[in-house]
Amino acid sequence: MNHESLWAPWRRAYLRDIERRLDAAGGPRGDASAGDFFAHYWRHPELDEIHHVIERDEHGMILLNRYPYAGGHLLVALGEARPTLLDYESAQRGAFWRLVDRGADLVQRTLQPHGINIGINQGSAAGAGVPEHLHAHLVPRWHADTNFITSIAEIRVIPDALERMASEYRAAAQGKRT
Repeated sequence: MNHESLWAPWRRAYLRDIERRLDAAGGPRGDASAGDFFAHYWRHPELDEIHHVIERDEHGMILLNRYPYAGGHLLVALGEARPTLLDYESAQRGAFWRLVDRGADLVQRTLQPHGINIGINQGSAAGAGVPEHLHAHLVPRWHADTNFITSIAEIRVIPDALERMASEYRAAAQGKRT
């Protein structure tokens, strides 16, 4: 067999953490959800830098996705966990969409992408990795950003480190030039 290797050493730590949380919760291996990390992040604002939380307000937070579809992929979640959009009251939904608006503005000002995919995967059947805590994805997109490597190798190439991307987003959130 003649093949190349793509190393992702961070991935093993992620998998071990999922296994640890599932074991602690008594959940079966292969469960769709590895636990509600949003709730944990919400309860620990002192760890925002480590968790790549870019901004938070009294209702929720905007954070960088650790396992992005594209560089700069943000997540938006309210602090209170509910599984579906309609489980939130109207005022909470308004707060959620204001955070999504703020996230889209940050993506645009920080990265100047050609477009942004904004979406919600509601429920595990729809692909939600944390089905118990509704959240939105904001994925920056550029013309030709899905090149041959995704089709041929079934991998994504993320062109920047999470720490650097988080730093750029934080600077944009504070109105600084990057």
